[in-house]
Amino acid sequence: MNGVAQVAALLSAITYIAVSPLEMFLYDRPAVRRWLRVESADVGDVRMWAFVVGFRNLLAGAGTIVGLIILHNGNEVAGSAVVLTAAWYMLLASLAMGLADLLGHWRPRGGSVVGTLGSSVLPLVVLVAATL
Repeated sequence: MNGVAQVAALLSAITYIAVSPLEMFLYDRPAVRRWLRVESADVGDVRMWAFVVGFRNLLAGAGTIVGLIILHNGNEVAGSAVVLTAAWYMLLASLAMGLADLLGHWRPRGGSVVGTLGSSVLPLVVLVAATL
């Protein structure tokens, strides 16, 4: 796996890990919901989903870092496989967020655009760069 893919994977992992506490533990704060571009009439009704999404993001980021560690400790095939699997997960999960918005499940409608782009560009860079 080339350097561009590895750097993009690391930056993506850091981003996913950094955002996860906001979703998992700080979702009830209005400033956090504004930053995440989410409106919820009853925070209690969506807190469980926010926690699960945050935890999945934490796992994706941690998995990516574990893959990079494996890669740099001499097992390039296994490390690359873990990193690529995590990148595919991050990309597809972010595209699902965009699809949910298109289906009208996001309030306000169109609010997922920044998050979808922000969470999908780096994993896409990983996948494209890894093929070069």
